[in-house]
Amino acid sequence: MGRARAGVRRAACAIGCALLSVSSPWAARAAEPSAASGGMEGVRSAVYKRVGSTELRLYLFMPTNAVAATSRSAIVFFFGGGWRGGSVTQFRPQAERLAARGMVAICADYRVYSRHNATIRDCVEDAKSAIRWVRAHAAELGVATNRIVAAGGSAGGHLAACTGIVPGFEAPDEDIRISSRPDALVLFNPACVLAPIPGVSAEGTLRLNELAQRAGTNLVALSPYHHVAPGQPPCLIFHGRADEVVPYRTAELFAEAMVRAGNTCKLVGFDGRGHGFFNPNRDGGRWFEETYHQMEEFLEQLGFLPQRSGSVAPTNRT
Repeated sequence: MGRARAGVRRAACAIGCALLSVSSPWAARAAEPSAASGGMEGVRSAVYKRVGSTELRLYLFMPTNAVAATSRSAIVFFFGGGWRGGSVTQFRPQAERLAARGMVAICADYRVYSRHNATIRDCVEDAKSAIRWVRAHAAELGVATNRIVAAGGSAGGHLAACTGIVPGFEAPDEDIRISSRPDALVLFNPACVLAPIPGVSAEGTLRLNELAQRAGTNLVALSPYHHVAPGQPPCLIFHGRADEVVPYRTAELFAEAMVRAGNTCKLVGFDGRGHGFFNPNRDGGRWFEETYHQMEEFLEQLGFLPQRSGSVAPTNRT
């Protein structure tokens, strides 16, 4: 217990320090004041939300095979960048591959601090809006409403986790009868512990307070760990054991809590790997390939991708 508490204290400190309509649902990309979207030119896109003069878009990679257009799965990727910045192109390589396998793969833009003076609360609201839009347009996309996955890395992993686990933060002008909750989660070095765990004193209080100043609400309300409960979506987590931005121990704590609650949660740790190790420009793409193929297996076992021989079922342990 003492060792776990020490890990929580270090984790809290490190996180606080480092994370300083048209007839068709999609249209050709237009000028976008909201996104760092270079590299998405020519990709079909849809406006899923408007906030003032800002248009937020989803970039749609449609299946190229013969998967029935009423039974496809969808996956929505949220980019990382500490809720401050980042590029919607981050998960384009994964999206292109999954589309080739038969999924509707989507890269989501959302408001961030550097471009919109957005709070973390705003980011979470946008992520939920994106999932809701996909479910609302499932028939047009050929997607089954119970096969929608949220995925993301770092701050984007936090947003994906929030859509599946954290209650509230629904946009006030949306139809909340349409669920914003995904049916599975794939998280890459996600920030899942954003506040001290009850009963454990946290170091780095000042730094956590600095993070809280742009959270837009109490950090506990935005911390997936603090909202783990039975019946939450199956989850796959990739995390570098040498991550100094989002410490590996936070992923362990989150995964342990998920399993205790009876949820499916598989944590895959990578020795010697740091933050963002899964990106294709790292180590010649070795870890990109490894995480991509394990993600495929996870989605196959859920029935979200066509089964291929040699796949291994996900397990309920870290």
